[in-house]
Amino acid sequence: MPENPAITSSELGTLWLTYQEKTMILRMLDYFIEKADDDKAENIMNDLYGEIDQCVNKIAAILKREGAAVPIAFTEHDVHKEVPKLYDNGFDIMFVRLLKEISMALHSLNMTMSYREDIVLLYDELTDITQKYYHLCTQYLLEKGMIARPPYVNMPKAVGFVKDTNYLSGLQINPFTKRRTLNSIEVAHLYHIIDSNVLGMNMITGFAQCATKEEVRKYFIEGATLAKSIIKELSEILLDDNIHTPMSPGGNPTLSTVAPFSDKLMMYCTSLFCSFALGGNSLGTAFSMRNDLPVKMAAFMKDTLQYAHKGAKIMINNGWMEEPPQMEERNQL
Repeated sequence: MPENPAITSSELGTLWLTYQEKTMILRMLDYFIEKADDDKAENIMNDLYGEIDQCVNKIAAILKREGAAVPIAFTEHDVHKEVPKLYDNGFDIMFVRLLKEISMALHSLNMTMSYREDIVLLYDELTDITQKYYHLCTQYLLEKGMIARPPYVNMPKAVGFVKDTNYLSGLQINPFTKRRTLNSIEVAHLYHIIDSNVLGMNMITGFAQCATKEEVRKYFIEGATLAKSIIKELSEILLDDNIHTPMSPGGNPTLSTVAPFSDKLMMYCTSLFCSFALGGNSLGTAFSMRNDLPVKMAAFMKDTLQYAHKGAKIMINNGWMEEPPQMEERNQL
């Protein structure tokens, strides 16, 4: 085996996707750093910027050595640092924290599809960076009182076993019986989905206020409505069991209508969040034992997938969707 074999199709694909995501994050950090009004938040974002920028350069160098075109992705043309603040009260660190959560899943998956040592080490480095800054963002938000903790529960004093199949039932067919209370695993996933959608709703509401194209503005308004419906329905499930719902004290959009980012970047960011939402809902479906919950989450997944597909069409029609590296069309050779 050569010391550095040629990269595989899966390695090329994951490097291409990682380059897209990381350059988007750099452009958004450009703006958030410029508008930061808290020294500690600014330092976190500045340090993160430096580490991500180094990894982006490493990916570009690998692609160049392999003779592959480096993607355009997102450049300084996709950010306008001089415009007024679009979000206030801790949104920057809340947003970075959620991006790091998305990145954790992506880097773990990408590493399982990589074989060449330098690429495996790259994802190892990105994983370390992601975990480090996820922790820093979480601690910052806790110190500032800008993050809601999930509800507490009394600790179990003994081990128990499910006694009958009614445990799985979430449909209240008999009016004289009550479906069982949610277990802690189900609450964890419901709470996480709601919390993510609250931030997503604030993000996309800001995007809707400043989008340049009317079709893009309408698309973002539709997305905010979808997020709101998910929050409402899942919050009702928690409230039925007297469980409080996530209440974030900050991270709201301002009244600004001037875009800090290009429509292309905002559409891509929304697409990334849709992919994250699909993954979160699928995990919630897999780990929920009360059968009404997977049904509801599957419906959300269907709506999210349709919304993402509509966004992809808008991006294609406007020439914003960069084409991933293609396999050879052997039939035409």
